[in-house]
Amino acid sequence: MSNQKHVLLCGNWKMNFGPKETQAFLEKLEWNKKSNAQMRIYVPYVSLTTAQNTLEKRGLLGRDTVSIGAQNVHYEKSGAFTGEISALMLTEVGIRHTLVGHSERRQYFNETNETVLKRTVHSLEQGLEVLLCIGETLNERNSNQTESVLTTQLAAILDHATCQAHFGDALHLAYEPVWAIGTGVVATPSQAEQAHSFIREMLHTKLGSEKALKTRILYGGSVSPQNFKDLLACPNIDGGLVGGASLKLDSWHALWNLI
Repeated sequence: MSNQKHVLLCGNWKMNFGPKETQAFLEKLEWNKKSNAQMRIYVPYVSLTTAQNTLEKRGLLGRDTVSIGAQNVHYEKSGAFTGEISALMLTEVGIRHTLVGHSERRQYFNETNETVLKRTVHSLEQGLEVLLCIGETLNERNSNQTESVLTTQLAAILDHATCQAHFGDALHLAYEPVWAIGTGVVATPSQAEQAHSFIREMLHTKLGSEKALKTRILYGGSVSPQNFKDLLACPNIDGGLVGGASLKLDSWHALWNLI
């Protein structure tokens, strides 16, 4: 990346914080604008409207301030899909961002590369911005399969015309080594940069230098105020997808202030 790196700090609240806790957290959120950074928080479905309303009342809701996203989205507009939420439902309540393919969706809910592609394409077609998650398990890393796993997870995405058109604009990536999520174990800056550099080269080869440079690649996996600065100093790491540390105001503020 160039020296004009535009950092994206994302919090993934996972299955935490209903509407009351969401309101309490966002009412206390300390905001200091940074010209080179954006903040985004992915909250549970039931808390989306509360999050939007709380930030709007504080004058903090917007693309260049704080934006709210969903943690998942279905690949059909409507239908007999009990328990699912469509992109149209999200946009109706003002949501413009979603995660797709988080490792926990893959691990616990049978998400596959095929359904990740379908969710990504449909979300982009319906006007959502997508943060697509990829990454290897511990067994895959230990057997030197990291690059092959990343290649497989991105292959169909890089080949699809809709995705190609939106990389660097409405489609960005998060590299999350599964072995580092919620474990307290974080990839070293060298390990993370190696993976990010490999992903960037894949983008460059398939899409050209402009889209490769514009596409933000975030690191996710036990990000904390203690390691974020070193991770962010890596040339190809453009921000963080933060789990546990995004649920505590002090650590969340500390991460933002490191940018």
